[in-house]
Amino acid sequence: MCNINRLLIFALGLFLMLLAPSDAFSQDEPSIEEGKALFRNQCASCHNRNMKDNLTGPALGGTEERWADYPREDLYRWMRNSQAMIADGHPRAVELWNEWQPTIMNAFPNLTDNQIESLLLYINDQYTKSTQPSETSVAGGAGAGGEGPRTSNTIYFILLGVLALLAVVLARILSNLEYLSEKADGKEPKAQRTLLEILTSKGVIAFVLFALIVLGGFTTVNNAINLGRQQGYAPDQPIKFSHETHAGLHGIECQYCHDGARRSKSAVIPAANTCMNCHKAIKKGSQYGTAEISKIYASIGYDPNTDRYIDDYENYTEEQIEEIFREWITEQYMADEGGFDEKAQRVVDEQWEGIKTSLTNEVKKKIQGPIEWVRIHNLPDHAYFNHAQHVAVGEVECQTCHGKIEEMEVVRQYSTLGMGWCINCHRQTEVKFTDNEYYQNYERYHEEIKSGKRDKVTVEEIGGLECQKCHY
Repeated sequence: MCNINRLLIFALGLFLMLLAPSDAFSQDEPSIEEGKALFRNQCASCHNRNMKDNLTGPALGGTEERWADYPREDLYRWMRNSQAMIADGHPRAVELWNEWQPTIMNAFPNLTDNQIESLLLYINDQYTKSTQPSETSVAGGAGAGGEGPRTSNTIYFILLGVLALLAVVLARILSNLEYLSEKADGKEPKAQRTLLEILTSKGVIAFVLFALIVLGGFTTVNNAINLGRQQGYAPDQPIKFSHETHAGLHGIECQYCHDGARRSKSAVIPAANTCMNCHKAIKKGSQYGTAEISKIYASIGYDPNTDRYIDDYENYTEEQIEEIFREWITEQYMADEGGFDEKAQRVVDEQWEGIKTSLTNEVKKKIQGPIEWVRIHNLPDHAYFNHAQHVAVGEVECQTCHGKIEEMEVVRQYSTLGMGWCINCHRQTEVKFTDNEYYQNYERYHEEIKSGKRDKVTVEEIGGLECQKCHY
């Protein structure tokens, strides 16, 4: 029985070794496999794994060439602590900072030279292989965590089954050997236990329970870590609203539409009446003509044929609404094309169907009513975030968290929004004390800055890492 227990413990230990992350057994010499594990764990949340396209951070392909004019040790220093090199005025570091600020690269002071070389090997390998960026980009991956495809857990279950079977077979062999040994010594051998007796023994049951607890704990923690992580998530919206056109081409300020960002916890999704401030006059879009703007009109009850809001619109039937917008789309098509033909009929039919499918669903049966936008950024309930605190008090630019939104045709989640990402920002971001009434109470810091004792104050130093600030 003692031997059987030892075998079971050995099998469990072997399984746990196979279950452990690949970087737990990193090699002494640089290797692509170790670089892959390091990239997945340390870099993939900010850098595109195809090494050719920018993400939160720049594309990493060609890193060694871009640092070729400087000693190799400078590249090591940059990867360990970029902000320290920027503070020291290193030319290449300052150049990168000027290009990517205010996005701050995480510090990795514990990386060894060999680990950095492994990372560079993996980066070069991926950069060489990557010939189709669109297939490997995470920008369109719903629910992607910025870490690329994850290894399936199926292999672990298969390994567990194989090891369990091996343990049972070995236990059976040991039982037979003990029986033969006792018989050879002239002793009265004990009756051999059946397979069922072995499988229901205390040792086997204890092993199975322990394995289930370990496996269940691993699965629970792993899924909890990944819960809600959807960097790169870019869902289709009921209206094809282009931030590239509105915020980029026309230069509309973010807070004109998302006015809650400066005065409340939520940035708020603008109501249709905000859209109408412009689209009461601009009735045809530069990309989609009447197709998308008509959806705004239909939701809010505005008749573009008469330039008037419809009284008692909530009581209008779908047939009445259809008549209004078929007339509107037809007139605009004829004005542009000079006549009505089969193509015109197809355009009218398609745009009306677009209005219906975008503004109604299984729950919302009527066209009238708010536009149901698909939420992209969604923090867990136990995490508190206040837009006004960051925008109005901290004077943080929208692009710091949301990326270059003015260049996005389709909005996607730019940052990981994970706890580590927030903590790193709080550790490294300098508080803007100058002419900011909200920070006047920190008299000691003001005095230390004036006396030259300190040159900056970070968010961490004013309580930015206190647990209760975010998890009240």
